[in-house]
Order: sequence, then structure tokens, then C-alpha cells
Amino acid sequence: MSKQSANVQWTSDMAFKATANGHEIMLDADEHVGGHNLGPRPKSMLLVSLGGCTGMDVISILKKMKVEVEYFNMVVDGDVTEEHPKQFTSIHITYEFRGKDLAMEKLEKAVTLSQDKYCGVSATLKKALPVTWEIRILE
Repeated sequence: MSKQSANVQWTSDMAFKATANGHEIMLDADEHVGGHNLGPRPKSMLLVSLGGCTGMDVISILKKMKVEVEYFNMVVDGDVTEEHPKQFTSIHITYEFRGKDLAMEKLEKAVTLSQDKYCGVSATLKKALPVTWEIRILE
């Protein structure tokens, strides 16, 4: 078993400087709760982590399949409860692709492999809530 680590240091008010893999990320809260909007919120970063994990898988798999993608984007939406602790109840990923002669079967295979086999962030989240997805081929 391997271990991963991040350092999250309070800087001021509601701001924190996170360091992971040698990269710094500022986290902060909205002004109405004492922050200064210096960076994204932690729950948003969870969505970013999911998108990054599955996106890297999908691109890697499609390259191996020799599928040429001109544009790839993911919209990762999470439903959050109104009461504390405000937590995600479900997450939905919309995979958006553009390219010549994109075969839906290959796109579906790449996304399915990521979601069911390779993406550790998705596997972790699926233990707590539903993670659903869809594919759109853009013109």
C-alpha cells in the first residue's frame, strides 16, 4: 500500500494554502462567511479532483485506442444538502467531446473503464454517494 499526503496551512481569516505534489493552491471562503475569495472552496476542489482523475484516464485510454479528440471538457455537478453538514448527495459528470469521426462506443468504453476500473477518486466517492455520467458529442 502506498501513501499520499498534502499539507494545508492556515494563512489568515478563512484562507488556507494547500501544497500537494509540489504545487500550491489557495483555498478560501466567500466574503459573507469571513473569507476573501482568494481561491476555490474545498467542496469545489473535490469536484475538480474527480474531473481530473477521470479525465486523465479517459484521455489516456482514448490515445491507446487511437481516437483523435480535438476538444474534451467535463462539467462536474454535485447536489449539496441545505443543512449542516452541507454534503454532496450525488455527483453527475457530463463528458463533452469534439472531433472527427468520434465513435460513441469507444467514448463509452473509455469512460466506463475510468469509472469502473481506474479512477480512484470516483471509486472512493461511490462508496458514499451516487456518481452518474453522460457523454455529449459536440458539433
